[in-house]
Amino acid sequence: MPLLRPRTSVSVEKFPITFAPLKAQSYSDTGPSRGGSSHHSLRSIAWNPVGTLIATGAADKTLRVWNPEKPNVRFSTELKGHAAGIEKVAFNPVKDAELCSVSSDGVVKLWDVRTKSCVNEVKGLGHAHSLAWAPDGSSLLVGSKNGELFEISPSQFSAVSTHKQPVETYQMAFCWSGQKVFLPTSEGKVRILSYPELEPLLHLGYDVSPGESTEFMLKGHTAPCLTVELSPTGRYLATGGADSIISLFDTKDWICQRTVTRMVGPVKSISFTFDGSYVVGGCEEGSGLEVTHTETGKHVFTFKTAGPCEAVAWAPTRYCLAYSDLGILRIVGMDAEKK
Repeated sequence: MPLLRPRTSVSVEKFPITFAPLKAQSYSDTGPSRGGSSHHSLRSIAWNPVGTLIATGAADKTLRVWNPEKPNVRFSTELKGHAAGIEKVAFNPVKDAELCSVSSDGVVKLWDVRTKSCVNEVKGLGHAHSLAWAPDGSSLLVGSKNGELFEISPSQFSAVSTHKQPVETYQMAFCWSGQKVFLPTSEGKVRILSYPELEPLLHLGYDVSPGESTEFMLKGHTAPCLTVELSPTGRYLATGGADSIISLFDTKDWICQRTVTRMVGPVKSISFTFDGSYVVGGCEEGSGLEVTHTETGKHVFTFKTAGPCEAVAWAPTRYCLAYSDLGILRIVGMDAEKK
């Protein structure tokens, strides 16, 4: 079977035939600090914008950048400096070698992965646990567990602004213009805020009871909403909840078009293929990764895994899926077979 060229899509009918024969490639850090015994140790995975590097952040403070073409750990780069577990990693969407990481002690670090150097650091952000770049790469949002949002500049040593939220928030996402932020909350709703003002953008078109807010929010979960992801086409916003559900909202009228209910535990991450055709969720419980066709909600394929996969990330230009499994990084996809 020929290798997929970059940005080649696969039909629903051909997806199982294409991926069933493939085996995942493991990228294992066998150092003394990484036993791989806990399937929760790898918390975050991120590709750089051109798909040539992939970063992993772990609960044991290990931050590593891998070359997906070279799975041996000696070809990877460890970035040292965090004093607490890493909650989230993300590459600058317009700079393929600038990486941001945030640890649970409220420290954000920006790295030049070419020189392995930390080029900026922002401290004092509480129990930080979420991170998202603005699409133009000029700023970031960091969220803490007490509901604070911090606007961060890659070149400034302190937060540009701080915004206290009324409830606890989780992993946010930007719209592709950078003018909106989708913010999931502990109430199971998603706020739609302006950026950088972080004020509600949409309001209800009818009267409400005294004391009630007129802010329009997306409602797709009966438990906290833990993560959101906008499809590359901008057509759908996917929300993942502690109720084990992924909801897909049409971004034109903000109606929930369909739900994905095959997960068995809290949905901690969501990723779309580069063309927006398929979506997969990372879950705290169970095993296997369920691939869903975005337009129909049809279950297309299950990638078998050894344990729960909390972090998932499709490559930005091809059908390669990176995920955490039993504490290590694995990648499955047509290009992965070249190894």
